[in-house]
Amino acid sequence: MNQPRFAGTDSYVATPDLMMAVNAAVTLARPLLIKGEPGTGKTQLAAEIARSLSRPLFEWHIKSTSKALQGLYEYDAVSRLRDSQLGEEKVRDVRNYIIKGSLWEAFDSAVQPVLLIDEIDKADIEFPNDLLRELDRMEFFVHETREVVKARHRPIILITSNNEKELPDAFLRRCFFHYIRFPDAATMEKIVRVHYPGLKKDLLAEALKSFFDVRDTPGLRKKPSTSELLDWIKLLVAEDIPPEVLRGDDPKKVIPVLHGALLKNEQDVHLFEQLAFLNRRTGRQ
Repeated sequence: MNQPRFAGTDSYVATPDLMMAVNAAVTLARPLLIKGEPGTGKTQLAAEIARSLSRPLFEWHIKSTSKALQGLYEYDAVSRLRDSQLGEEKVRDVRNYIIKGSLWEAFDSAVQPVLLIDEIDKADIEFPNDLLRELDRMEFFVHETREVVKARHRPIILITSNNEKELPDAFLRRCFFHYIRFPDAATMEKIVRVHYPGLKKDLLAEALKSFFDVRDTPGLRKKPSTSELLDWIKLLVAEDIPPEVLRGDDPKKVIPVLHGALLKNEQDVHLFEQLAFLNRRTGRQ
């Protein structure tokens, strides 16, 4: 049986390395662990894989309070107690109070699905290890109903991490790993063209230059991401900002126009204000 192959989509620019990583994980039948800066398209990748391969997508977005069992199922004991007090007939069957998690829904899928486990590093350090057995064996036990749930098809599993916590070695051994590097200027141009195909060449060139100048500024606390660049360009187009406004010829205008789309904290705004002040002083000397 031929394995499905991911080759990017018309709305997602995937580098050759990323496509190779996705297809390697599918071939090995291992989870694909994706790391990279926020805003590099880690979460969106799962949706694009599902769309490219015509597969259903199931998403499990992890929070700091998430427990591994929630991805399998939850037993709603409170509702069952309330219904028993009201004399409801359905309390006789505990299955009426079992809420399927994303992993169970993916296991139930009639065709091979894509399963996203998003930002796994947000949860407790033991969270990844608590999933090892289920991800290895593609089955789990439901204690309330005394049944074993087995995957009809092994899902294509994509796990994202922002490196907030180190993941356990035992978990890492079971994954195929890929780090999404921040796009270079050529790749970023392709990404912008996907979203704004009619963007004027001069405006795109100046916007990219300004954007990468901001990212390369020493001392910046939060570098702007791809999604923030796309927001900024949307504003530039909406406000009909001409390319020459973005050029860095005027030392008084170090801080970019509509910078609120790119700079997201007061420390970084203050940094650019200081740079503008220093440039003005230098210009007067």
